Amino acid sequence: MRVLIVEDEPYLAEAIRDGLRLAAIAADIAGDGDTALHLLDVNAYDIAVLDRDIPGPSGDEIAARIVASGSGMPILMLTAADRLDDKASGFELGADDYLTKPFELKELALRLRALDRRRGHSRPPVREIAGLRVDPFRREVYRDGRYVALTRKQFAVLEVLAAAEGGVVSAEELLERAWDENADPFTNAVRITVSALRKRLGEPWLIATVQGVGYRIDALPRAGGAGTDRG
Repeated sequence: MRVLIVEDEPYLAEAIRDGLRLAAIAADIAGDGDTALHLLDVNAYDIAVLDRDIPGPSGDEIAARIVASGSGMPILMLTAADRLDDKASGFELGADDYLTKPFELKELALRLRALDRRRGHSRPPVREIAGLRVDPFRREVYRDGRYVALTRKQFAVLEVLAAAEGGVVSAEELLERAWDENADPFTNAVRITVSALRKRLGEPWLIATVQGVGYRIDALPRAGGAGTDRG
């Protein structure tokens, strides 16, 4: 999952971003409305986290733009105001959820997971493919009933691959969905992470490399061999 955090308090924004990364949620930061609109134009986000009171176009204006775009992107409003009428006006603008400052980062991550689940209501919250069971809300992975311990980044990559349901996911898309805008497009982080993830899941290898295209979860996993054990 990749979210956009629109918050003009730098320390708070960075704390939120770092906290979400610990929950395997990639996040970008916009400190004002103009930057937020630019990032929304050039990147694909799953959820927008909006502070209402920011420089430039307000959080309310950004929410209205997101709704008008027809993208269906969920919106979570952050605000210091906890009055019912403030919340009501936010929901009228199109907000899907509301969180009053101060808040616990764990609660924010849980709310974001819930919004993502509702957005993809046609998909099961727990994904099962090729003997894998991927639970994004508990951040647990099982293979044929065996628990598999993964790092945060390995889990984020596996979540994207599982969501593709056997379809090929390019390295560029993995970099976009599991990392964030600060990731170096020329890095070999994707290859290294996929290789480590493949080994964590064990043999027969589940993640196949489609040369020159990307990666996919193999519905008919094979024992390690040419073309499957390389990132």
